[in-house]
Amino acid sequence: MALDAPKLNSLGFAKPPSETRVVVAMSGGVDSSVVAAQLAEEGYDVVGVTLQLYDHGAALAKKGACCAGIDIHDARRVAEDMGFPHYVLDYENIFKDAVIDEFADSYLAGATPVPCIRCNERVKFKDLLETAKDLEADCMATGHYIQRKMGEYGPELHSAEDANRDQSYFLFSTTPKQLEYLRFPLGHLPSKDATRELAARYGLQVADKPDSQDICFVPNGNYASVIEKLRPGAAEPGDIVHADGRVLGEHNGVIHYTIGQRRGLGIGGLEEPLYVVKLDVDAKQVIVGPKDMLSTRTIPVREINWLGDAAFTSQTEWHVSVKVRSTRPPREAIIRPLSDTTAEVELLTPEEGVSPGQACVFYQSEGSRILGGGWIWRG
Repeated sequence: MALDAPKLNSLGFAKPPSETRVVVAMSGGVDSSVVAAQLAEEGYDVVGVTLQLYDHGAALAKKGACCAGIDIHDARRVAEDMGFPHYVLDYENIFKDAVIDEFADSYLAGATPVPCIRCNERVKFKDLLETAKDLEADCMATGHYIQRKMGEYGPELHSAEDANRDQSYFLFSTTPKQLEYLRFPLGHLPSKDATRELAARYGLQVADKPDSQDICFVPNGNYASVIEKLRPGAAEPGDIVHADGRVLGEHNGVIHYTIGQRRGLGIGGLEEPLYVVKLDVDAKQVIVGPKDMLSTRTIPVREINWLGDAAFTSQTEWHVSVKVRSTRPPREAIIRPLSDTTAEVELLTPEEGVSPGQACVFYQSEGSRILGGGWIWRG
């Protein structure tokens, strides 16, 4: 008679929760706090870790960010209330080198960067994940809204149950090896309200804490002021030029403009509505044109992280859906691999405002699985 396979706990390990150590990445917000509290209540050996990513003093009283000041205090308080150890790690230099500097440089190069992806890729799922292993944790859990499901060939990445909270666009660069170690306990929840209900049930004081809205080191969404501080002299004036060559006015720095922008151009009085269609940093020019110039069908993508079962280059074409902005729904597309990490993506329906520096994330045409993604790298 065959022996029954040992029963797996809720994190997928064949041992009791009390013998399973899990490091929880705690930002101080309600999501990661609920993950930590839930796992602690289930009896896991929980260790909370919070990263201080930027200047603690300057951010002490700022609300609506993460990983500094009041948020570190909130994470520590949750750990105290739930009775598990909590550590704060100073990652300020790592964060500046791996995330902030590239953000500034790519923005100055006319791109529209997404630093939250780089933070997950280069800090949270790299250095912090290694720290979790150093602490002899069996896995690391986060409060991200995404699902990890076991497939025929190992763990797969799937969109969150709640499409309004889904964070797959920001996690496409999670590698198969990282996915083996990571857990996302909130991905199956039907809504953020369900998370807040759990927080209230656990008696967490962060239950009603507002969600962070801005990039953590960009207060009030004012990118330009941050770039000017990081790169003095970046806001040099230049010409606003029509795509047909006409000089229409002056601007006070390319860093104040983004692809697709219509408002605030300072070139009123023209018969046709004009949009920013290109940023020429070298010539210090903001190039504008009619809306149809924003339509893009073919997108070059590099630094691809592929999560499909077969090798990326095993097919000449992959018929998938892709997202080119976090706020847009997936659209049908064809990926044509050029190498293991580069490809040309053809959108079956053209998209407006596709910008270098944004991510292009791949989804299975049917179902919820994420197949990876890459970075859009030229206009």
